[in-house]
Formats: sequence, structure tokens, C-alpha cells
Amino acid sequence: MENLNLVETFSEFKEFKNIERETMMRILEDVFRHMLAKKYGSADNFDIIVNIDKGDLEIWRNRIIVDDGDIENENVEIALSEAIKIEPDFEVGEEVSEAMKMMDFGRREILAIRQNLIAKIQEYEKNNVYKKYVEKIGEIISGDVYQVWKKEILVLDEEGIELILPKSQQIKHDNYRKGDNLRAVVAKVEMENNNPRVILSRTSETFLERLFEQEVPEVYDGLITIKKIVREPGERAKIAVESYDDRIDPVGACVGMKGSRIHGIVRELKNENIDVINFTSNVALFIQRALSPAKISSITLDEENRRAEVYMKPDQVSLAIGKGGYNIKLAGKLSGYEIDVYRDTDIDNEDVDLLEFTDEIDEWIIEEFKNIGCDTAKSVLALDVDELVRRTDLEEETVKEVIRILKAEFE
Repeated sequence: MENLNLVETFSEFKEFKNIERETMMRILEDVFRHMLAKKYGSADNFDIIVNIDKGDLEIWRNRIIVDDGDIENENVEIALSEAIKIEPDFEVGEEVSEAMKMMDFGRREILAIRQNLIAKIQEYEKNNVYKKYVEKIGEIISGDVYQVWKKEILVLDEEGIELILPKSQQIKHDNYRKGDNLRAVVAKVEMENNNPRVILSRTSETFLERLFEQEVPEVYDGLITIKKIVREPGERAKIAVESYDDRIDPVGACVGMKGSRIHGIVRELKNENIDVINFTSNVALFIQRALSPAKISSITLDEENRRAEVYMKPDQVSLAIGKGGYNIKLAGKLSGYEIDVYRDTDIDNEDVDLLEFTDEIDEWIIEEFKNIGCDTAKSVLALDVDELVRRTDLEEETVKEVIRILKAEFE
């Protein structure tokens, strides 16, 4: 018996690692059955046996023996004179099973089968990848960097599936090279030109939340709830946590002994500064905690317009605003309130360091004043405009604007 040898064809499918043996057999059987139905009108009387391991396939055609001249359908019936050539003892009414030979199929049919097989398996693989990663949206995965481009990074997972990490989803301090291992969260999965495109993210709040679940058992077990996360990726993040068990300190548990738990997360996020805050439904207290490490003197809330006026000592203002303004920006996002910070100068003769005005005056301008020995507000106001212009490299309009800002501090 001559089986249809498919070793060469099967060898091309070795790259499809995610197809189970049973699935491969089903696909092969479906493709050949479709071809037989097209060739003979019906494939119901064919038995198809696939041997993936050996790389061959057997097709048996089953027909009923009828008297010569009584054949109505050659596909399901065979003349007695033909049947006894296969087995002399055959009689009318018995069933004959014949193995299909390679010569029974034309070159064009074999080529069509091969192309159809490849197309079917590729389609299965694409659908399999799509379904697999749709279920993983929001989960952290690890992969190896395969290619680094200007706008995105191509990552391969442990099964060789291609994943994409766009530049917009990378932390700005990320610097990956081919062969590096990276972790990211699956952000979304989309079909593009009938191909699944798996998009990863390292900048989403979900990534930070999953990292906490991995590092803090109490979060993973649900003993500590993450109420909200806001991030400026690579710079700063604030995370509000709560525990319904009074015996658990949610902030302490998330940070760990001497920061042991949070250090791993900070390293993963390229030294992103993470503030862990106790959640409370008391808005004023929550805003106060969100502005940490700054300490406020008082706070006035406008709940209708969701605005908060926060008053604090001059030396706390720069802490509240933070480097690059990230602290106050994230505090606003976390609380859902627009926060306005005001200096609380209860003591009339209290002086203020110029560095406390960095939110209103550029640092290079402050440096000009410090270079001539004026490092506080009152030391600048003690000199007139002409003297300040003469001793610094600043324009008169700039000096006047600085004086206006400083005077407003003491009004």
C-alpha cells in the first residue's frame, strides 16, 4: 500500500509550536476531506488516518460491490469484476476498502492541498494567539527583546509569539537591547490585517498594580485593597491603599521592612518615586496625605467645583509642588480635586528663601540673585530696581516682575 507521504510538508509546520497533536490531525483531516468532496462529490465514504509522528497519511475509500453494469455512482459502488482483482473471495453486497495512491491525485491537487494546509494552520495559530492574549489583558508577562526600533520594541514570549512594546508605553528611562528580558502588562490585543497584534505597556497604572500584587502577599490575597493609582511614569507615582482588617497597616505592609517590598518595584520602574498613602473618605485629610511629604497649615474645600485651597508655611511649598510639579499634579489626580497652594505667612517679619518661589520664578533667575548675595525675598526687596539690574545680568522687566512676586508674598 502506498501512503501519501507528507514528511516534507509536515517539516514546514514545526514552527507552529502551539498546535496540539489532536488539533493538527483534525485540521489535516478537514483539509483532505474537503478536497475529496470536491473531487468525488462526497467524502462520506472515505476514512482518513493521519500519522503525525511518521509524517504520513492514509486515505481509504469504501465502496459497495455491485454486479457489472449496475453501477450508478462510481464513488460509492464498485463492479464485482474490479473487486475480485483486489480480493478473489469478494461477493456482491460486500464492502471494499481501497487505499488511495499518490497517482490518484494530480500535481495541481497536491499543491492546492499543501497551500490549504498552510493557510488553515496559520489561521488557527493567529486565532489561538488572539484568544490566548485577550484572556491575559491586564496580566504581567515576561519576554525577551528581539528587535529594537525607533517607535517600538519587538518582544518574544517563551513560546516565540511576537509582542509589541510601543515607545509611548515605555518608561522614559527604559533602555533595552536585543536579548534583554523585560516585564510589562498586556494592554490590549487587536487584529491588524488579519494578524493579532499584542500591545504591551510599562506606563499604565495596571502595571504598577500588578507589581504590588506580586511583591505584597496581602494585596494579592485581598487583605489590602488598592483604591487608586496615579503615575507620571519613571518620575513619581501615588497609590492609595486600604485594609478592612485593623490589625494590618496597609502602608507598612506595602513598603515592607526597611522598604524591602517596594524597592523591587522601584527598581523595575527605573527608580520611580512611589508614595503609598492610606485611603480615607475624609477629602481634606486625603488631600493632606496626598501632598506628602509637605505639611499643610489649613485647607478650604469647594466641593461643588472640586477645588481645594491649601495653605502652608513657605518652606513647605516647594515640597508640595515637588520636582517638575509632579507631586501636586498627582495629588490632584489622586483626590480628584484641583489643588491651589498658598503660602501661609502669619508672621509679618518672616523672611522666605528664594528657592520657595521656584513655582513662579525660573531657577536660573533665582541663581542670578543668589550670585550677588540675595538668597531671600527680603534681601532682594532691600535693593532698588536699578541696583539689581546693575549687579545682575537680568533685564529691568524681569527684575520688576520678580519684585512684584516677592512683594505679594508679604501683602
